[in-house]
Amino acid sequence: MKRGLSGASVHRNRGGGSRFPLAILLFFAVLVPFIFFVRRGLHATDRDDLSTDPIKQNVDWRERLALQNVKSLFTKEAMEVIASRTSDMGPLSLDIFKKNNLSASWKVIGAKTSVVDSDTYEPNREAADVRKETPKGKKDKFSDDRAQFIAKPADLARRQLREKRREKRASELVQQDDEAIVKFENAAIERSKSVDSAVLGKYSIWRKENENENSDSTVRLMRDQIIMAKVYLSIAKMKKKGDLYQQLEAHLKQSQRALGEANADADLHSSAPAKIKDMGQVLSKAREQLYDCKLVTKKLRAMLQSADEQVRSLKKQSTFLSQLAAKTLPNAIHCLSLRLTIDYNLLPPEKRKFPRSENLENPNLYHYALFSDNVLAASVVVNSTVMNAKDSSKHVFHLVTDKLNFGAMNMWFLLNPPGKATIHVENVDEFKWLNSSYCPVLRQLESAAMKEYYFKAGHPTTLSSGAANLKYRNPKYLSMLNHLRFYLPQVYPKLNKILFLDDDIVVQKDLTGLWSVNLQGKVNGAVETCGESFHRFDKYLNFTNPHISRNFDPNACGWAYGMNIFDLEEWKKRDITGIYHKWQNMNEDRVLWKLGTLPPGLITFYGLTHPLEKSWHVLGLGYNPSVDRTEIDNAAVIHYNGNMKPWLELAMTRYRSYWTKYIKYDHPYLHRCKLSE
Repeated sequence: MKRGLSGASVHRNRGGGSRFPLAILLFFAVLVPFIFFVRRGLHATDRDDLSTDPIKQNVDWRERLALQNVKSLFTKEAMEVIASRTSDMGPLSLDIFKKNNLSASWKVIGAKTSVVDSDTYEPNREAADVRKETPKGKKDKFSDDRAQFIAKPADLARRQLREKRREKRASELVQQDDEAIVKFENAAIERSKSVDSAVLGKYSIWRKENENENSDSTVRLMRDQIIMAKVYLSIAKMKKKGDLYQQLEAHLKQSQRALGEANADADLHSSAPAKIKDMGQVLSKAREQLYDCKLVTKKLRAMLQSADEQVRSLKKQSTFLSQLAAKTLPNAIHCLSLRLTIDYNLLPPEKRKFPRSENLENPNLYHYALFSDNVLAASVVVNSTVMNAKDSSKHVFHLVTDKLNFGAMNMWFLLNPPGKATIHVENVDEFKWLNSSYCPVLRQLESAAMKEYYFKAGHPTTLSSGAANLKYRNPKYLSMLNHLRFYLPQVYPKLNKILFLDDDIVVQKDLTGLWSVNLQGKVNGAVETCGESFHRFDKYLNFTNPHISRNFDPNACGWAYGMNIFDLEEWKKRDITGIYHKWQNMNEDRVLWKLGTLPPGLITFYGLTHPLEKSWHVLGLGYNPSVDRTEIDNAAVIHYNGNMKPWLELAMTRYRSYWTKYIKYDHPYLHRCKLSE
């Protein structure tokens, strides 16, 4: 019982002793938060920029806590400004500090930004502006605080200090700019001393590159002086400046004579420097009296237009002359043909025959067809073929030429037989079956329209359309030698296969492998040329004509004439010559294609051509300066198709050696006609 009483006593003591800590706990749990929020609310009424939103209040409270640790982040000067702002206006907004970076324009939360100028600062006006922007519920208190803040002289002193620092920085930047400008001006003065455009005779200020020291600077300077002299000459005449006009005209003629045809300083006459100086003095004088920007620009524009028209005219003339040069025969080759013809006519009949005539119709040998009126070109084709053949005795050459060159062609090969090969020369004018009643091309060539096309005196042949279409008026199109390739079975009725060669090719390898190529039932074996778009059918044929568009594919592959293996047996079966006649009759008015043999060849052998390996035949040596040298060296036949034939002066020198190595320039006939490499 004693133990029970003592236990109850202990229990009561414990219960009574626990009431005081419980009261303390209730005090901190209820009263402290209440006091905190009351003080928070009272402080919020002192600020016009805090939102009534609880979330906003919580964020601002966190920002104030963060500001307590910014001393380590900013300089002492920045912290003084922050302290002054905090003491005058309460906690500083972090957003203000981030956005303005301590600039002179302080943003009061809820108020517009105002830039205060130290010279025009008006406290009353600023206070009035702030009062206008203060919310109604906080107007009086905020206005009083704001007025107290503005009126403090320490704050005004800080603002004036900031303005002075800003002005000092601005003056330093201006001074730096002035120093940079002075440096640029000094550099420009130094450069101008080297040009010295003020000195008479150095009239080159409109062309800076004239002062560049290179081999052509003097020539370009003289040309520019001549141009400006022509401009001022025209203006002087317009403004009736007679004396100046005569001076300009006299010096212009002198400069033009001194310049002549020179393209480099080394080509100039020794009097050129004196002429440049004299012309410069006159131009300087003319510039002082006559210079008018608009008028000079107008004259230069007119001269530019005139020069442009002259360039176009010269281009057309150049095209015409290049086409003309490509169609003519050099005097040396013409001389060779005449001398050979004379000597052939002096030969007795028994010495005019070639040996091994029994091989001409032997189908087991390798037969070549060559149609040419150029003795030297034909000799290169035959010599290169024979020199690269494994067994020249099995090769037979069938040459056909015209009446003018028949004697020369015979005489040359009688004097220079091609080894053990067989050769035979024929005259196309002796083919009695080749007449206008059988051959539509011959009939068209004899028509009045064709004669007018070629021979009418008033027909344009130099500029305009004549120059553009001169290649279609090539005299070779009047010769049946060019069209004889469509009559091979008629010319050689006893042969089964024949290799056709142009006279502007060079053979570099043995060609006997072409006779064993399987043409797979086709008539023509040729190398295709459609690697580029301009070698497709639509570049040769008129696909606006329904006869062409219905029967042919515009994207079909073109192929090359110049080295073609023909199956004459298959030719006869398919009546290739009849197909050619049909299309040639339809093209009497040249509406399907222009003159030439490739377009009718593409039509006639359409679907009947077997593509050969490209290494058999490489083209472009007569027009393309970028043919791969490896392709040329690996080719069996190289072709000088184009205007730059190897026997002409306009031939490309990089390819000419492939042709000239098969000519013996020490031959007596070549020596007498002055033929040289």
